[in-house]
Amino acid sequence: MTVYGFVCGLPLPLTGFTLRQWLSETGLSLGAIGLSAVIGLAYALKFLWAPLFDRAVLRLGRRRGWLLLIQPLLIATMFLLALSDPAHAPLATVAAAVLLAFCSASQDIVVDAWRIESFSASLQGAALACYVWGYRLALLISGAAAIKLADLWGWHGALAAMAGLAVIGPLATLLAPEPAVPRLAAVAGGVFRRMVVAPLAAFLTRRGAVWALAFIVLFKLGEALAGVMLAPFYRALGFDRGAVALANGPISLVATLAGISLGGWLVARRGAARALLWTGFAQMAAMAMYLALAVSAGRPGVLYVTTLVEAFAEGLADAAFLAFLSALCDRAYSATQYALLSSLAALPLRTLGGLSGFLAAWLGWSRFYGVCLLASLPAMLVMLHLLHRYRGIVAPAGEIPLARLGADG
Repeated sequence: MTVYGFVCGLPLPLTGFTLRQWLSETGLSLGAIGLSAVIGLAYALKFLWAPLFDRAVLRLGRRRGWLLLIQPLLIATMFLLALSDPAHAPLATVAAAVLLAFCSASQDIVVDAWRIESFSASLQGAALACYVWGYRLALLISGAAAIKLADLWGWHGALAAMAGLAVIGPLATLLAPEPAVPRLAAVAGGVFRRMVVAPLAAFLTRRGAVWALAFIVLFKLGEALAGVMLAPFYRALGFDRGAVALANGPISLVATLAGISLGGWLVARRGAARALLWTGFAQMAAMAMYLALAVSAGRPGVLYVTTLVEAFAEGLADAAFLAFLSALCDRAYSATQYALLSSLAALPLRTLGGLSGFLAAWLGWSRFYGVCLLASLPAMLVMLHLLHRYRGIVAPAGEIPLARLGADG
């Protein structure tokens, strides 16, 4: 799980923060850089092809077979991105990044399904913890380390090194066990109904599911708007690659892992829903640090404190959020349902996030980050409603049995 977390996290900055850092150095406008968020639309739409991974079984298995097809393609697209040049052919860079996002999203689908099917409910927390540690390590390497390596090897060399690291993905898959194939309910009405309608209907017919979906869509809204503009924001304040790499490297990693550890403890003690409420408000409050950074006149100390506080709060919230999504999935349709839920979580980033550049250019940095902070409030109100409406099904240990969320009205 640690290795799978690493190979799933490695491509993300290459279609996100690291790519935007590269683009910001070419002199693109804030609006154009903001639109780069749409490059990763595959992360928000992956539920459309996720049913294929639930139904089609390849020679090496339903999960390992697909991974051994997807992972080499992912490595190839990472090399394509490394060979591109956004200063002279930005469309080629965008095309390579779009292909990389598609392969990465597909890998995420299968790895998430492999995790859900390979571990018992009591071990899901430990599996997620290992995954997140590997994932965060990868974000550090393809984020901060890649940016710093660009000073030494140039952008092409730095990104090619990231592609080389991704080779451990297929090696891990060759060693991984294939989960037992769960027995699927017989569904009449053809392939589409079996592959798409049945798993989605199994989730959406639960009473109360709409409120859970509303929370998932809204939870990342403020973070989505804020995160897309971080690279040009740092550049506008005068921070060089070294300062950005330090802030988003070891400082961010340590703070995030500390937050994840505390978030996991809160989930175990209070349940995913209550933990999400507390950690979500903490993440919302942490965004106020961006307002302080905006008026700091580019002081590195403020940058490092901002990153420390925000990364800790994000780690807190992510631990609870991943547990929330996993608990909603039926094992018979784990790939499709988890892809649907995680796609909805990515939707604000890949749609409204694309407008963040125009919004920042219009409002200025201080007011823009004020809007980002307020954009996190609707999700918290929805979670308060969930806790109030379904308080009767909170177990003694504090856990909401989310798979039964609607069954109790």
